Amino acid sequence: MKDKPREFSASAPGKVNLHLGVGEARRDGYHELVTVFQAVERREAVRLLVSPALETVSAGSVVEGMSTFYGVAEPGEDIDGPANLAWRAVDAVVEEYRRQYPRAAVELPRVKVVVEKNVFVAGGMAGGSADAAAALVAANDYVGAYGHAPLGEDALGRLARSLGADVPFCLAGGTALGTGRGDELVEMMARGRYHWVFVNPRVGLPTGEAFSLLDDLRHDNPALVAHLDTAALARALLTGEPEALAPALHNDLEPAAVRMRPQLRPLLEQAAELGLRAFVSGSGPTVAVLCRDEEHAAQVLAELAQRFPGYEAFFTAGPAPGAHAL
Repeated sequence: MKDKPREFSASAPGKVNLHLGVGEARRDGYHELVTVFQAVERREAVRLLVSPALETVSAGSVVEGMSTFYGVAEPGEDIDGPANLAWRAVDAVVEEYRRQYPRAAVELPRVKVVVEKNVFVAGGMAGGSADAAAALVAANDYVGAYGHAPLGEDALGRLARSLGADVPFCLAGGTALGTGRGDELVEMMARGRYHWVFVNPRVGLPTGEAFSLLDDLRHDNPALVAHLDTAALARALLTGEPEALAPALHNDLEPAAVRMRPQLRPLLEQAAELGLRAFVSGSGPTVAVLCRDEEHAAQVLAELAQRFPGYEAFFTAGPAPGAHAL
């Protein structure tokens, strides 16, 4: 084993929901979704480190996790324990490997998981899901290097779905239609490149509460119907023109997010004045702003940073490729 690699690394993209239509609640507690994802070039990186000291233990799992933060704020709570999605993804790959090769007499050295975070934590951009997707790829290289063979794409896809509804898309990247929980994916044709500004007001917004509030709001306001038709958005994506895409963007969860966090309203209003369109990303609280091009995005970012000091913000572009080894 001394000549084997000592580090296994991969990255995966954050995402924005170009369309998020929320249907009825399901028996499993999730809502039926029709969503269009676009991966963006703001990537999370995961490194699995094997040290000589760890190689004496053959449990084949994680001994420690550590997150580092680049251009995004560190959360107040500890996110580096066994509940971390990257940690869970590594364990899932190892468990699946041992299930597929129960007779393989292979010692897997334990690893330290280092997550390099570039996406807002709990911001509605699937940062944690990107960590999981990157960790799946890195862990698959890890078991392949020390064991019998890496897992196949079908196995990785199944593990991705078990880890979270957004993980399969972070694994795939690009632009895709998601149905069911959002994890049943079909690739969508998208021409052109789209430039985005993302602004995080740094206020917690629990996803489950946002969905529950939307149900309550719909009970009182029949006009808040589910938007489950993505045909207009699909046509706009074929043009490759951000001006055509802007009016087709939609998020059913936005009214609930704004009701829960009223500070989103002035941010949305002013961002809409500066960009082509502004809307809540996913379940929030991050606001996504579509811009004409990179220069426009830089201008919008500078202006919003001045108007909303203390908020986190960056600009990037999409679509971006899915998870891959580094």
